[in-house]
Amino acid sequence: MNKVIDTAILCYNAPASVYDNYSGKPKRVKGIPDDISETALLSEIDNVAAALGKAFSKVEIVPITKNIFVNVSLLKKIPNAFAFNLVESVEGVAEYEVYHAGLYDLLKISYTGNKPQCLGNCLNKMRAKQILSAHSVPVPRAIIIESISSIGTAEPLSYPLITKLLKEDASIGISERSVVRNKTELLAQLEFLFTTYRQTVIVEEFIEGREFNIGILGGVPLPISEIVFEGLPDTLPRIVTYEGKWMLESLYYKCTVPVCPALISDDLSIQLQNIAISAYQALDCRDYARIDTRVDSSGTPYVIEVNPNPDISSDAGFIRAASKAGFSYDALIEKIAGFAVERSYQAA
Repeated sequence: MNKVIDTAILCYNAPASVYDNYSGKPKRVKGIPDDISETALLSEIDNVAAALGKAFSKVEIVPITKNIFVNVSLLKKIPNAFAFNLVESVEGVAEYEVYHAGLYDLLKISYTGNKPQCLGNCLNKMRAKQILSAHSVPVPRAIIIESISSIGTAEPLSYPLITKLLKEDASIGISERSVVRNKTELLAQLEFLFTTYRQTVIVEEFIEGREFNIGILGGVPLPISEIVFEGLPDTLPRIVTYEGKWMLESLYYKCTVPVCPALISDDLSIQLQNIAISAYQALDCRDYARIDTRVDSSGTPYVIEVNPNPDISSDAGFIRAASKAGFSYDALIEKIAGFAVERSYQAA
């Protein structure tokens, strides 16, 4: 074998704001973007690069923008390399994540994480639900709302409901206002979402119950994590909001507490692991993903989201679960990198 992969190309999305408001509710101070989900990635680039530097001779860091000619030029000039793909959007547009992954394929560069079709299917929440349902994976009932005039289509659903942007991740547009308990609240939140984000909304039946995350690494489930909303007032819905993920001083952030491993019965643990693996396989995930679930009062679990290439920041849930499985941060980064390197050798 002549080819030796000795270089890691660390690709990430150069941060950019596309909305004035990311939090899913009216802002107290207008005109100042709160795109923490975009800029937070920058603080982790050095950590990933340092971990890769312990396993590979060279690490090249490449910020990805909409200038595809520059992107191609940068990628093509680096020999004997694979791409560690941290691109989750391009200049703030989440849908472009799919296209950038396709660029690796066109250039015949092996890369970490999930393929374009998987990324696209998971980003479109309704499409993901349809695929999961076709594979007998339970999901909450949902409909798509494209305008206020089509609100009548939501009537077959049972309140409470939760509203989400159809093609966004990182909990963008999710707040306590997202859970609605009557038509008046639904109309108000839809009006806000359409005006603020100018994007189709998915409305689904809200599963009131416990929330669990199951990380999958190389097809194997990691220890289960439960999101415990400890200290959150009863007046607020138990959900993971944008504030709860990104705004350290917010009440939701302080009261969104992950517990890993989750304190649950063996039966529920096996049930959640099985449903997570089924979802992972149904959406043709590879390398790593995180499956978000909620369990209702009768003990029935539902998949509410499949996250390919989930956040691997040092304080992220996936890292926490991997550490409980015995992986140090550096070892996990090397493990993920190893998937791409192995594919590169297989293709040689």
